[in-house]
Amino acid sequence: MSINAEEISTLIKKQIENFDSDIEVTDVGTVIEIGDGIARAHGLDNAMAGELLEFSNGVMGLAQNLEESNVGIVILGPYEDIKEGDEVRRTGRIMQVPVGEELLGRVVNPLGQPIDGRGAIETSKSRPIEAQAPGVMDRKSVDEPLQTGIKAIDALVPIGRGQRELIIGDRQTGKTTVAVDTILNQADQDMICIYVAIGQKESTVRATVETFRKHGALDYTIVVTAGASDPAPLLYLSPYAGVAMGEEFMYNGRHVLVVYDDLSKQAVAYRELSLLLRRPPGREAFPGDVFYLHSRLLERAAKLSDARGGGSLTALPFVETQAGDISAYIPTNVISITDGQIFLQSDLFFSGVRPAINPGLSVSRVGGSAQIKAMKKVAGTLRLDLASFRELEAFSQFGSDLDKATQAKLNRGQRTVEVLKQGLHKPMGVEKQVAIIYALTRGFLDDIPVEDIQRFEEEMNIWIENNQNDIFTTIRETGNLPDEKEFSGAIESFKNTFLPSNQ
Repeated sequence: MSINAEEISTLIKKQIENFDSDIEVTDVGTVIEIGDGIARAHGLDNAMAGELLEFSNGVMGLAQNLEESNVGIVILGPYEDIKEGDEVRRTGRIMQVPVGEELLGRVVNPLGQPIDGRGAIETSKSRPIEAQAPGVMDRKSVDEPLQTGIKAIDALVPIGRGQRELIIGDRQTGKTTVAVDTILNQADQDMICIYVAIGQKESTVRATVETFRKHGALDYTIVVTAGASDPAPLLYLSPYAGVAMGEEFMYNGRHVLVVYDDLSKQAVAYRELSLLLRRPPGREAFPGDVFYLHSRLLERAAKLSDARGGGSLTALPFVETQAGDISAYIPTNVISITDGQIFLQSDLFFSGVRPAINPGLSVSRVGGSAQIKAMKKVAGTLRLDLASFRELEAFSQFGSDLDKATQAKLNRGQRTVEVLKQGLHKPMGVEKQVAIIYALTRGFLDDIPVEDIQRFEEEMNIWIENNQNDIFTTIRETGNLPDEKEFSGAIESFKNTFLPSNQ
């Protein structure tokens, strides 16, 4: 049988002409090590930091350590079925979460999946969880108050829209209550609220959600939760998921409040991940970039300029202290990033002063810019009054005879402490706060027994509402103090009808 060279060459030419040159390139790596929720894969040379990677069993992972010979992957789900030699492929997508109005009233995990048993969430938009914070020229100064409804905060350490105010204190000192009451007070303030629960018991989160539902606050709130039983990667991601959901509203000109409860647990989860990824430990075994972990999160809170729509994102991060030590590593880090802190003290809490805010260690670096004019006028001397009262209180315990001026200061101080106490889940409108602080600072309460102060406040608010409601309307609508003669006259008229309990 003879071979015809010409025939063969024609055949080869035809094959080359018809050759389809569409080549599909897929980056596929191989798992070389797996354990404790961390996988290392070889062959993913082009993987990006924070990219989502898919394992052969469908579980997703997050690329974290990009090393020369392998990629360290944090697994976002069950990892029992993944084994050495399995394939892992790039998705080309950075970690994203669903965003939009559809999430309001829902409880979701840090991946944006609903966990409230009310069915799927149909959203058309998503945002990457890591995003660059607005630049200097995209921001404007904080000049609008965020009313928390808590007298001690709105008068002494006011919070403005776009501010980052740290809430710090030991466990069980009422930190979560401050945040919940602030969210309840946003009912008529056109504010979207996002509550991020990090590493809390599921029962605690459930109770908080029920409180929101009972007071009608769930309609404008998104709850993002990574429970105590969830893997560390979800605890680490949850605050970023929350702020990404908030940014969608902020960039559309809306006002958002995001509560991170609490960042100490996020830092501990990140420490766990970093040590498993074999990153070198630093102080208290935290990795060197633990400061950046929180700064890149909190810097995304902003009051946008009018050119960018004028929206705002206010952050209330929580940090838990041990035995009131605010000079520990994570507390000092977060204090240096935020625009002030509200320090809750366990001694005050257990002595019945609730909210247990320590006015000496609490500060708002935005200050008067975040208060309406009426509040600024009446609460100006409050902090000094409280500071001098605490000093005199310690001094007067020695039992020496006190002169009249000192006695008067002590009496005023006791009444100030009583006025700033507030019941659980009872946020108060700013006009009512102004009224009672006005009555306090102008001396109307000096001869009212301390045990009657709270009753005096309740009855006075009802009396003004029924008889001279224009006083409240003026404060609420203009932000200015009404005519002082009229205001004092109204309080005096009510006081004449008030009967102290000892009479």
